[in-house]
Amino acid sequence: MKQKATSALLNMILIVCSVLTIMPLVWMFCSSFKTNIEINSLAQNFFPQNATVQNYTDVLRKFDFLRYFFNSLVYSLLITVITVYTSTLAGFVLSKYRFKGRDLLFSMILMTMMVPGVVTIIPRYSMMQLLGWLDSYRALILPSVFTPFGIFMMRQACASVPNELLEAARVDGANEFFVFHRIVLPLLHNSIVSISIFQFLWAWDDYLWPYLMIRSDNKQLLSIALNMFSGRYSTDYAGLFAATAIAIIPVIIFYIIFQKRFIAGISASAVKG
Repeated sequence: MKQKATSALLNMILIVCSVLTIMPLVWMFCSSFKTNIEINSLAQNFFPQNATVQNYTDVLRKFDFLRYFFNSLVYSLLITVITVYTSTLAGFVLSKYRFKGRDLLFSMILMTMMVPGVVTIIPRYSMMQLLGWLDSYRALILPSVFTPFGIFMMRQACASVPNELLEAARVDGANEFFVFHRIVLPLLHNSIVSISIFQFLWAWDDYLWPYLMIRSDNKQLLSIALNMFSGRYSTDYAGLFAATAIAIIPVIIFYIIFQKRFIAGISASAVKG
């Protein structure tokens, strides 16, 4: 009886937390069909009284939305592929190779996870300025090709790969390139999907670093371009909600498609260390 009561209480807490998490998204989506007059009125309604799709048509017609959307999509996919590959490669080396200073190196990588990213903004900006990379995608991508979190996750995942399997491949004449790409990578697909979702989400939502690096309007990302809905004296909330509703679609689709592998990958990364 006590166990059932505890289970019911936990389920109730999870339901409440889920509702609190989802409600802002639902409210934003409903507000995207309202007019600015209805949004700014004192008498607020959760659902639109006179639903309109004019906000979405205005976003696509008056606002260069598709360009910014495409820029963000290409940037997020590119940095996700590069970061996942480098993190998996580094995790494999730190997990399966024994060399002097390996544990110290891994400890230093873990220490960098405790340093807020804002602390390194000025040094990174100065480096990009010295290299002449300001207002280029190189300045966005290259500083992020190695992530401590990704390396940590993939090292934990690589630890679950049997050493006997790798040794058998080496005995058969396989080189390290073959071992990594043909044996290790296929075994880590769930963990790779997990870190890919994290990395894609971080890149898609990134604001501060792209804001500092990109100056040209034709290179601008969607997360920065959404500021154009905020004027000096007023904000087009209806257009902003419509643009934001479209902006979160790729992340939602990405997660829905790979949801099961995401959960399995997180579990696999925590099994062994």
